[in-house]
Amino acid sequence: MDTTLRDGHQCLWATRMTTAMMLPIAEKLDQAGFEVIDLMSGVQFDVAIRHLKENPWERIRLMRERVTRTPLQANLRSKSVLSFDMLPDDINALWIERLIANGIRSVRAFDALNDMDNIVESLRLVKKLGARAIGAVVFSISPVHTDAMYVDKTRELIARAGVDAIMLKDASGLLTLDRVRTLVPALKEVCGTIPLEFHSHALTGLAPLLYLEAARLGADQLHTCIAPLANGAAQPAVQTVARNLRADGYEVNLDDVLIADISAHFHQVAEQEGKPLGAPAEYDAFHYQHQIPGGMLSNMRAQLEQAGLGHKLQEVLTECARVRAELGWPVMVTPFSQLVGTQAVLNVVQGERYRTVPDEVKKYALGYFGRLLAPVDPNVLDRIVSGGSSKIALTPSSPQPGVSALRRQYPQASDDERLLRYMYAGAQVDDMLAAGPTRTDYSFEKPVVRLLRELAHQRKYRHVYIERPDLRIEINTAA
Repeated sequence: MDTTLRDGHQCLWATRMTTAMMLPIAEKLDQAGFEVIDLMSGVQFDVAIRHLKENPWERIRLMRERVTRTPLQANLRSKSVLSFDMLPDDINALWIERLIANGIRSVRAFDALNDMDNIVESLRLVKKLGARAIGAVVFSISPVHTDAMYVDKTRELIARAGVDAIMLKDASGLLTLDRVRTLVPALKEVCGTIPLEFHSHALTGLAPLLYLEAARLGADQLHTCIAPLANGAAQPAVQTVARNLRADGYEVNLDDVLIADISAHFHQVAEQEGKPLGAPAEYDAFHYQHQIPGGMLSNMRAQLEQAGLGHKLQEVLTECARVRAELGWPVMVTPFSQLVGTQAVLNVVQGERYRTVPDEVKKYALGYFGRLLAPVDPNVLDRIVSGGSSKIALTPSSPQPGVSALRRQYPQASDDERLLRYMYAGAQVDDMLAAGPTRTDYSFEKPVVRLLRELAHQRKYRHVYIERPDLRIEINTAA
């Protein structure tokens, strides 16, 4: 599976790849030989609306026009769609229906608590609508994340949801060679003829070796990115993985020429846009203690430095490991990595642990997001309950249906637009729509041409003067 257009730029370019950057290579990616192209998850919708001012539904349709052979995939995080909170079942169902209606042919669902009650109905609906349904088990390291637990969860997904494939999702890049050698055979045995997908991140530099070992142990599909949008916090490069597999005697039916063309395109995009190139990471044993994902770690470091607290980073990471244990070992992926990280920062900065408790931490401890694999430390739970917002009920209730009211509120809008308005209050959807149709052309320009084009969109500049030995340009705009 190719994950360049979803996880690659999510991990390395802060999800800032525009649709126009994708479209020039869409046909080549379609013909390169991948079984699936991973395209969308909640964060792609979020960044498209809030930062890129692009309609994410339109991105799916534009890609589907060009990608006719290979299924495009979207991802579901529990019952949350784009939110941290659990949403009504009918909103989640409508979201799945619109994904498939717009051109998605494969849908993967995961729950960071591995509470399958949160994804089984969604996966059943995916299959009912004729798309491929993949259930994921989310890997972590803790006393409760044992091979036996993952076998039980995989068996439950197969029995209850009838999935077309199981994915071993190592979002934090925590798998080791020893663990792959026990876990992959255990999952293969319970999967039987159902394919097992293998997904990791190259955060510790081990991923290319883990991929090779997973293939030897029977993993049926490997998730890779095309360099330069590979390695680091992203998946390993398909160029390296394919070369290693061939050297090991495997037949890899990928078109290396097309992949090289795609790689060259993204090299040029990175150079023009000033984006980083993925690079292999060094092994860091401390990563296995705090388990903070790479993208979040860089954001945390930047925010602490902006607040003049950069010297507290190591203390915060140590506190992350302590908070995670006290909260019953949540997997460090969204939303729980942010939840643990926020509580750890507050504990360190305020000098008193759990003096301030974010609403999400209290909701987590009370079971709003699902069943916990291990109980919260009783002493900590007391502090969370007493110190958190009194507006949060001690017993969670199911959210009320939302689709009928949404259709009454926006009678002239499509369901695609209604769903976006359900997720975003204020003018964010209006601003996105006001930006007009998604830009579909992308050209590589000389720096001076690009500068002029960017300036043309900056209304605050009335007078622009550019001079170099062979060129002089002066622009004056009307007041």
